[in-house]
Amino acid sequence: MNTAVDTAQIQALDSAHFLHPFTDFKDLATRGARIITKADGIHVWDSDGNKILDAMSGLWCVNVGYGRKELADAAHRQMMTLPYYNSFFQTTNVPAVQLASKLASLAPKAGERSFQHVFYSSSGSESNDSNVRMVRRYWDLLGQPQRKVIISRLNSYHGSTMAGASLGGMSGMHAQGDLPIPNITHIGQPYFFENGLPGESTADFGLRAAGWLEEKILEIGADKVAAFIAEPIQGAGGVIIPPPGYWREIQRIVDKYGILLISDEVICAFGRLGTWFGYEKFGYKPDLVTFAKAITSGYIPLGGVLVGDRVAKVLIEQGGEFNHGYTYSGHPVACAVALANLAIMEQEQLPQRVRDDIGPYLAECFEEIARHPLVGAAETCGLMAGLVLVKNKERKEVFAENLAVGMICRGHCFRNGLIMRAVGDRMIIAPPLIMTRSQIDEMVALISRCLDLTYQEVKQNGWLA
Repeated sequence: MNTAVDTAQIQALDSAHFLHPFTDFKDLATRGARIITKADGIHVWDSDGNKILDAMSGLWCVNVGYGRKELADAAHRQMMTLPYYNSFFQTTNVPAVQLASKLASLAPKAGERSFQHVFYSSSGSESNDSNVRMVRRYWDLLGQPQRKVIISRLNSYHGSTMAGASLGGMSGMHAQGDLPIPNITHIGQPYFFENGLPGESTADFGLRAAGWLEEKILEIGADKVAAFIAEPIQGAGGVIIPPPGYWREIQRIVDKYGILLISDEVICAFGRLGTWFGYEKFGYKPDLVTFAKAITSGYIPLGGVLVGDRVAKVLIEQGGEFNHGYTYSGHPVACAVALANLAIMEQEQLPQRVRDDIGPYLAECFEEIARHPLVGAAETCGLMAGLVLVKNKERKEVFAENLAVGMICRGHCFRNGLIMRAVGDRMIIAPPLIMTRSQIDEMVALISRCLDLTYQEVKQNGWLA
């Protein structure tokens, strides 16, 4: 395919017509958007011909890598057979049914928290809106309509719709649009580097952080709390990996008060942590599981919710008509691509490779990165990793926020052929699951180079302590 483009022309059209997500429109207009023209494997290319290692899998989603003909062929076959039909009016289609059955077979069995049912959407944001609707409908049907409050965590991300952004705990999003909407509240995040006490072990901190949920439940009144929603690992918040024991204590608390547990796995599902679902990694048992992104490796939009038997039974047997859904719920082309994508993951044993090979190898590499003078902490889980840039390594003293050291580092990454995301001064990665050890070496060498360049710049600026 000829991917040559006139960069200036496309940038001008982009500035004139395309309003980008999470973007300062005026700022982008002055600098011009980076134009990605093609991709293959773990790399993308821009319109100037620069080859860039995509250590973020697009947006946490291209798990099987770019250029998979199997997925294009699956989409083409389905488009030529049944490109679209709705799932309203007691109608279904073959790929949607087959995918729901496949997801049920992949989810571990755990009694009433087993998963036999799927509710489809087109994104994680929509899926979490659906969670709010299903959770509140569930309690209404059980004769407890006062149970409306959903508890989430600060610095979490659950989408950018009104409900999704409200569930998320990001202050910048709440500052726009009068968010959060009523009956959604937040507790602290389990981030040991930021919230651990002097001399406190990570295990003790995990129990203390989980205890914030019980404190909030008692503050609100257990009879008013409907659910707790959380990511297994906070992704967009900076790859915040919970300490040992955190999730076990969360499970004890939700069970004690009879509260539903929602696991938002838009990032963590489908092999990212070395398991099909993130909750398997940490050993808890959710009632609802949000999915999207890697279900199709980002090749086509698809999202949904795995609905546990505890909730599904009530909705089915007592619910009557559920007045909620989307035009593209169970879209046949998206579901066909998802089936082909899951088949690749199974055939290439990607979750197992992450668990047994490339995940542990990435962890070894990040132990070396942790020794860099600019890195205050570095940790991994499966094929996700984060490191924090610090002013003083011994005291773990952070830089002033206005210095935007993370953005300086991100700039060096782009200029040196690496996509690595900055969340404040945390640098994070979530590369494609198809990576080999030699490709991880390539990525880690780029990260080290960009850390060196950042260190040199902040040192020259006199920002080190």
